[in-house]
Amino acid sequence: MSRPQRAEVTSSAIRLLHFACSVLLALLAGATAASAQTAAAPAESERYPSRTIRYIVPYPPGGFNDTLARIVSQKLQEAWGVPVVVENRPGGGTLIGTDAVAKAPADGYTLLGVAFPFGANPSIYKNLPYDTAKDFTPLILAGQTQNLLVVRPSMPIHSVKELIDYAKTNPGKVSYGSTGTGSSNHLSMELFKSMAGIDIVHVPYKGSAPMVNDLLGEHIDAAFDNTPNVLPQINAGKLRALGVSSKTRTTLAENVPTVSEAGAPGYEVSVWFGVVGPAGMPTEITRKLNAEMNAILNMDDVKRRFAEQGVEPIGGTPSEFLDHIRSEIQKWAAVVKDANIPPQ
Repeated sequence: MSRPQRAEVTSSAIRLLHFACSVLLALLAGATAASAQTAAAPAESERYPSRTIRYIVPYPPGGFNDTLARIVSQKLQEAWGVPVVVENRPGGGTLIGTDAVAKAPADGYTLLGVAFPFGANPSIYKNLPYDTAKDFTPLILAGQTQNLLVVRPSMPIHSVKELIDYAKTNPGKVSYGSTGTGSSNHLSMELFKSMAGIDIVHVPYKGSAPMVNDLLGEHIDAAFDNTPNVLPQINAGKLRALGVSSKTRTTLAENVPTVSEAGAPGYEVSVWFGVVGPAGMPTEITRKLNAEMNAILNMDDVKRRFAEQGVEPIGGTPSEFLDHIRSEIQKWAAVVKDANIPPQ
């Protein structure tokens, strides 16, 4: 072999060796990075929380959604020693605040207070900016209450059965108020109408206070509303309670029968409250939040504050809350369809 040929072979061998070394170094670097990333994940979970947690409430201040957020945030802050900040982000029928959390990092530092509309909105809104079933990590079902069916006292109605008979005799002449399409008081009445086979006219309001004021002023005839919102007027004789929406009677109004036992067998609506995070949260962080929130719900001072609002603490596992959300989505989809409620 000539000298030029030997030189060319040597040069090719050197280039091949350099290429092989480069490939090996790249593989080693990739393996090291992957190993470091794998090790960092549990370390991050173990350090959680190490900075401020945001708790977004898609409702204005006031009401139990806001109360729950402030109870939980205070207790988490006391237990973990990091700031937990409540942000009220109302608007769009809860969609604005809810969508913000759906798109937040799934690191446990953004939480969302959810309630009854969370399960009803998939059937109420044509184009939700998020997927209720897929874009969130359920953390805990915190509590539930019930709605009371009330009428203005000047109506010749003293029972659920009398209201049904009156509405059948006067189709389209009885009016009822709600706090908006998809709210618990709206769908509570739509379910009642469907089960009783009656025609009652819907009058939506921007909140419970103006709705109750119009009931007291006799501008509307009836409504379902959260027990704490109407109990003072019932006790003062300014409104007449016909039934409670839950499966069993409430200790807050022990003499008021359930709607089911009073004229609409099988009727049941629970107004619930819970906490979720963005989809894909690490399992350890989810477990830690769930365990701490369950402990909070078992505190005596928290139970007392819930009772003052007429709310029963629930608790449980994330998987149980997921089952509840799925059940609510299915239930209200059927009600919205049967009631021919047009999508928003």
